Amino acid sequence: MDYNFKEIEEKWQQRWAQRKTYHVNEDKSRPKYYVLNMFPYPSGAGLHVGHPLGYIASDIYARFKRQQGYNVLNPMGYDAYGLPAEQYAIQTGQHPAVTTEQNINRYRQQLDKMGFSFDWDREIRTCDPKYYHWTQWAFQKMFNSYYDTELRKAMPIDVLVKHFETDGTNGIHAAQTDDTIAFSAEEWNAMDETRQAETLMNYRIAYRGEMTVNWCAGLGTVLANDEVVDGVSERGGFPVVQKKMSQWCLRVSAYAQRLLDGLNTVEWSDSITETQKNWIGRSEGAEVKFKIQKNEDGTAQETDTITIFTTRADTMFGVTFMVLAPESDYVRQVTTDSQRAEVERYLEYVKKRTEVDRMSDHKVTGVPTGANAINPLTGEAIPIYVSEYVLAGYGTGAIMAVPAHDSRDYAFAKHFGLPIIPLIEGADVSEESFDAKEGIVTNSPMKGKRGMDGFSLNGLTVSEAIAKTKQFVSDKGIGRVKVNYRIRDAIFSRQRYWGEPFPVYYDHGMPKMIPEECLPIELPEIKEYKPTEMGEPPLGRAERWAWDTKRKQVTLNSEIDERTVFPIDLYTMPGFAGSSAYYLRYMDPRNDKALVGKAAAQYWRQVDLYVGGTEHATGHLIYSRFWNKFLFDLGVSFEEEPYHKLVNQGMIQGRSNFVYRVEELSAADKPVFVSYNLRGEYKEVTPIHVWVNLVKNDMLDMEAFKQWRPEYQNAEFICEDGNYVCGWAVEKMSKSMYNVVNPDDIIRDYGADTLRLYEMFLGPVEASKPWDTNGIDGCFRFLRKFWNLFFDNRTGECLVDNSAPSKDSLKSVHKLIKKVTADIETFSYNTSISAFMICVNELGQQKCHSKELLELLVTIIAPFTPYIAEELWERLGQKDSVCDAEWPKWNEAFMVENEMQMTISFNGKARFQMVFGVDDSKESIQEQVMKDERTQKYIAGKNIVKTIIVPKKIINFVLK
Repeated sequence: MDYNFKEIEEKWQQRWAQRKTYHVNEDKSRPKYYVLNMFPYPSGAGLHVGHPLGYIASDIYARFKRQQGYNVLNPMGYDAYGLPAEQYAIQTGQHPAVTTEQNINRYRQQLDKMGFSFDWDREIRTCDPKYYHWTQWAFQKMFNSYYDTELRKAMPIDVLVKHFETDGTNGIHAAQTDDTIAFSAEEWNAMDETRQAETLMNYRIAYRGEMTVNWCAGLGTVLANDEVVDGVSERGGFPVVQKKMSQWCLRVSAYAQRLLDGLNTVEWSDSITETQKNWIGRSEGAEVKFKIQKNEDGTAQETDTITIFTTRADTMFGVTFMVLAPESDYVRQVTTDSQRAEVERYLEYVKKRTEVDRMSDHKVTGVPTGANAINPLTGEAIPIYVSEYVLAGYGTGAIMAVPAHDSRDYAFAKHFGLPIIPLIEGADVSEESFDAKEGIVTNSPMKGKRGMDGFSLNGLTVSEAIAKTKQFVSDKGIGRVKVNYRIRDAIFSRQRYWGEPFPVYYDHGMPKMIPEECLPIELPEIKEYKPTEMGEPPLGRAERWAWDTKRKQVTLNSEIDERTVFPIDLYTMPGFAGSSAYYLRYMDPRNDKALVGKAAAQYWRQVDLYVGGTEHATGHLIYSRFWNKFLFDLGVSFEEEPYHKLVNQGMIQGRSNFVYRVEELSAADKPVFVSYNLRGEYKEVTPIHVWVNLVKNDMLDMEAFKQWRPEYQNAEFICEDGNYVCGWAVEKMSKSMYNVVNPDDIIRDYGADTLRLYEMFLGPVEASKPWDTNGIDGCFRFLRKFWNLFFDNRTGECLVDNSAPSKDSLKSVHKLIKKVTADIETFSYNTSISAFMICVNELGQQKCHSKELLELLVTIIAPFTPYIAEELWERLGQKDSVCDAEWPKWNEAFMVENEMQMTISFNGKARFQMVFGVDDSKESIQEQVMKDERTQKYIAGKNIVKTIIVPKKIINFVLK
């Protein structure tokens, strides 16, 4: 009976579905374990072999924990909103829901073949109104909340309103956009409803604000930084400019310190943790006000100030100019009439540059505003410039420039010929800035000059100078000590159709929430999916997109009554909206009363193992942690951190193949291709990617190549010994490089168990590695060899018996149990598979057919290769699924080594090996070797000068 993987895999796919093998419920009698993969977006291209890497890794762990007795939750669903489906809809007129459904069905077919232990009864889709009901609900809760900085949690906005009614802004502790706003209770109570609503927007966790965004007119939407490459959209290549727009935002910055603190409570890699810390960017320093010198043309007054944030207040004596971010409101405030045209031209240039471009490109650009500021410590006038290297989102959008001790300030000063004053004794700034943060302070103030009120830092260490300056600026009222964070509030609006609609209507321009009991607000049908001719988002095309406050329902635009019917928000939520709390919904996916029921949330609590790519380190992971902390404040989530342990799988890269066109011999209708090792014989050779399915072991199927594309049908080949050898390279797996490998093809030819095994065998889970189909045969042969431990492949006879296992077999299997148990816990699956191969070889040599040991072998290979394990488990007479077979424990007594193998050498040359008892003395070992006839052959006619014995390693005879 041969290993028929096709029959086995089809059989168990049906059995698992019929028996609901992977369905899970809360079970308080067992410990829980929650395994989750990062939300996949269902692409129209389907999965390639790189996509399942993380799914296989997490599935092995989920199965392992189940066998250890845990109640394992391992769900799967789809992040179904996104720009690709919408762009396809614009091009074809087909509703995005149609293509999304097709893509999901394709994904499901592929995933089902791979033997994953997903509980499909818990499947969720972000485009399902039953799901985004709770995204809309969470948004409304954020709108109706503010962040109390003293309590360090979200609180109802009504609490803040009551405080305003009795005390105004006096004594409030609230995160806010503009912390200069101040009013009394009388002033608050005198405000009309609109003015109060505008004021509250300064405090809400979900708020509308003016934000600088990446605007892509070609796509009609705002893009995230990672969707923009070299000033154009990644999708479509349309120009992208910086533009200020009124957007919905989430006050992520309010949670900055809690986001930092939470990193100390999770098991994440150092690299991801460090990336998040840098993104959050906590810094302690001082906020200082620089007065603006009055301009002759009257564009700036002496009462105007520019506020800057600095972590190095001690360097203020070295400030020789100031720089404003192009987006800063300060630019228009201070720019003189004579410089206005030049500044406007510069601002137009910067609009075409994303923040990523500006930070990665170190070329110096900028223009003077024509205005000066006054250094508060020296009283000297310093010029104010505008430059793209300053970003509006960090600090105040303005910096004091200290060129002697900052590399970008230094480059700017050199470019514009501005003074550079070193502030550290011995600092050489003739060629570059001195960026060290230690030393003795000098030139603070410079010799012959006097600081404000005689203030001086000379002779202090840097740390002493920082502390003294912070205290001074605070005492003198020219600044205050402050903790700053680099993290910004999240822009939460997209000008697209295919996304979660906002549950918001506008009453005379002011946003109001649609009643919670009326959720969800579903996307309306529209005929076209691009922006309107008036530049409105696609929802502007909807025939039914207004809210009737009287009837509490969506109604016709034509029926809008200014008294009771109001327009609904035309924006939709961004992609991360649906993926921020999806892990909670998996806990209780059919609950129509709450995002997650209390009992389910208390049982599952948080994700124990989260598996996904490093590309989400500063996007999804930040937003999801913020969202969860907010829900924790509301009592919905029972853990502050959503994901306890995080494993980042590496990338499976493509192994591309190339053919080489000889230009001097080729014609348009008759190309000539030279084999890899002969290409150096020709002057001009062009490498061309070739579809990897036409290549095996780097040998091209020349006839298939001719049929592949019309331009190659008359191709000629210069071969090596009748074969055309292709070149190869490791590149990103991509359709454009023809190196995409479809897992369906691998499963068809080798089976899903082989695919699972091979992907894990390629290398450590976290490492990137190239895919090479040539190597998959080894894993397939291993599974056949494993099968042959149980069955005679010639006669079909079952070889398993009830014989007592030998000592050697016991040792082989128990060593394997110990090795695999440790390796799974550390995700070292590749070394586990190597250990399996060694053990199976040993058992084959030992002719082990003991049911006792072979059952153990099946239970520990089950997480890796579930199909073959289920089949063998059943054939061994077991009634239940191998998924629930108890994970075995190893016995150290069976692993005690009582023998050792040593190499026998003569004059340093290894000749043969012998086995000895581990307790044999050197004398006994030498005696046994001397009795061996092979020894007599090598020493014949020679004298033994010396015998060297290294126990457990070698015996060497020195002969003469």
